[in-house]
Amino acid sequence: MIQIETQKKLLILVITYGLLSCTTESIRFELKSSHTKCIAEDLKVNSMTVGKYSVVNPNEDIPLPDFHKVSVRVTSSNGNIYHHGDKVPSGKFAFMTVEAGDYMACFSAPDHQPSITSTIDFEWKTGVAAKDWSSVAKKGQVDLMELELKKMYDTVISIQEEMFYLREREEEMQVLNKTTNNRMAWLSFLSLIVCLSVAGLQVWHLKTFFEKKKLI
Repeated sequence: MIQIETQKKLLILVITYGLLSCTTESIRFELKSSHTKCIAEDLKVNSMTVGKYSVVNPNEDIPLPDFHKVSVRVTSSNGNIYHHGDKVPSGKFAFMTVEAGDYMACFSAPDHQPSITSTIDFEWKTGVAAKDWSSVAKKGQVDLMELELKKMYDTVISIQEEMFYLREREEEMQVLNKTTNNRMAWLSFLSLIVCLSVAGLQVWHLKTFFEKKKLI
């Protein structure tokens, strides 16, 4: 019985690891001349993030022309710049976040006539997926099983930190909702007072008008 329960726990842990350890965002998108596209990622404090991008060369026999190159900027929600590349064919960035919120990776294509379309490959890793596990294995001289256990341990820690982060965001949203509801209640009350005052003034004005005309 104990062995069956242990197997169930291990199975649940492996399934959880498989579902939640994949925090890699890899996409391919098109960008027209003089246009800008931004990709956002919600990151918490002290989270490792790594990204790489490259413009797909439509003709591999010749170097990528300048009008196919892009300008890239990675910024935080507060406007701090963590990476900047001006008219580059490819690039990488890696940093540890010092502030929580949405981080934006914006790609801008230069103006060109006639308009052209560039294809960009972009891969963005955060958390456990951003860690260089090959260097960890070489540095620690660990076998495959130990490496997988290290990955699972870091994944569990990452999930726990993510849960605490989401709980903090939930509490912030609850406070914001409560404040908004209180303000809306006061606004509704003031609107009612204003409507009643205007209605009273209209009744008083009509009554005064009819009395002057000796209609009542």
